[in-house]
Amino acid sequence: MDVGFISLGCSKNLIDTEIIIGKFKSHNYNIVNDEEKADMIVINTCGFIDSAKEEAINTILEMAEYKKKRCKYLIVMGCLVQRYYEELVKLLPEVDLFIKLDEYDIFWNKIEDLVKRDIVEKSKTKKITKISELKPLPMFYKEEFLNRTITTGKNYAYLKIGEGCSNRCTYCAIPYIRGPFVSRKKEDIIEEAKSLVKKGIKELIIIAQDTTKYGIDLYGKSCLAELLEELCKIKEIKWIRFLYSYPEGITDELIDVVANNSKIAKYFDIPLQHISDNVLKKMNRRTSKKQIESLITKIRNKIPNVTLRTSLIVGFPGESKEEFNELLDFVKQTKFDKLGVFEYSKEEGTPASKLDSQIHWKTKKSRYNKIMEAQQKISKENLKIKIGKIYEVLIEDMSFDGKYYIGRTMLDVPDIDGLMYIKNNKGKEIEEKDLINEFVKCRIIDVNAYDLIGEII
Repeated sequence: MDVGFISLGCSKNLIDTEIIIGKFKSHNYNIVNDEEKADMIVINTCGFIDSAKEEAINTILEMAEYKKKRCKYLIVMGCLVQRYYEELVKLLPEVDLFIKLDEYDIFWNKIEDLVKRDIVEKSKTKKITKISELKPLPMFYKEEFLNRTITTGKNYAYLKIGEGCSNRCTYCAIPYIRGPFVSRKKEDIIEEAKSLVKKGIKELIIIAQDTTKYGIDLYGKSCLAELLEELCKIKEIKWIRFLYSYPEGITDELIDVVANNSKIAKYFDIPLQHISDNVLKKMNRRTSKKQIESLITKIRNKIPNVTLRTSLIVGFPGESKEEFNELLDFVKQTKFDKLGVFEYSKEEGTPASKLDSQIHWKTKKSRYNKIMEAQQKISKENLKIKIGKIYEVLIEDMSFDGKYYIGRTMLDVPDIDGLMYIKNNKGKEIEEKDLINEFVKCRIIDVNAYDLIGEII
């Protein structure tokens, strides 16, 4: 049977998809990249915010059209299913099987039941889980992580070190969907990292909902810094980076580990969400403006060439004009290298959804645009400083006309940050891709708003 996969949402969701692909391969299913050739289509959904839910529903309906042709089975899994199981069963009869996150440990039993007996078990509705009743979701077994199929190419892979979140920010539905934070055992993570480098992976991207919480549930303390040092000992790894580190969890030890290890990208991804103390309190964030500013100063003092990325939310309920302007001024003064902005999404079941003074969508859009306009100028100014400097670049692709190689520096996260465009001096019509997947030294000769332009030296 030919099986096609669609993975929506974040990189943490992508790892789940890669593990499921590995399961299918181990049972001798053929994996295809064309929906028109698939006998079965599996969609891993995101249910985080309204736009993600809309994308998931539209994708399901689009794939349901293929059932009128060759496709026999449509399977839907992931966060949207965990959050809206009962509603989806009633709404989408086109789907043959919905698999919730808390059913991943019996995932294969459900697939076999569907295929072997050709029946659909849709009638087993369950009570929708309330946040007070949440229990940790079943983690995949170590062997399943080791057997996952990497879908991100030859150079990099994501390495998930934990599942769920215990921070309970008032706007966020993640605890409803994925439960409290659960760490993977350190030895299992190291073993998976070694298996990835045997497959040729050069860069590891460490992820969890909040990587600074790693180890607290297992070892009684945050062990992210210790884990990074252990990963640095794996000889074949070239680059290591970690994402989504909440500000209150960034310790002096972690900063020092980043500063002193050449394999670790001098890059901090710190989701701050806001800077107004009043808004931060309403968000149930565990930090303050003073602490945030102090942390940024400390990181920049210890790692002068550090790259700082953050994510922000505009239009949180009750956000006043003055509080927004405080955030805008903070962005202009801090000059983050990378910055993403979300318009507040009212998620049912979260404490913030019950707050008064919900912000009009036009106001949210206006505030979003103001932040992004400011950041575009800041980004270009920050990049201009790099003109004339030399960086190691990983070449990953070539432009369609063959005129440019396309790559990344150590300070750019794939699919999130900017790219490096490098003039191909071997001739504009060249088809040979001898530098792809190689590291080269490049000098920056120009920039645009978010990308670098360089030449090989």
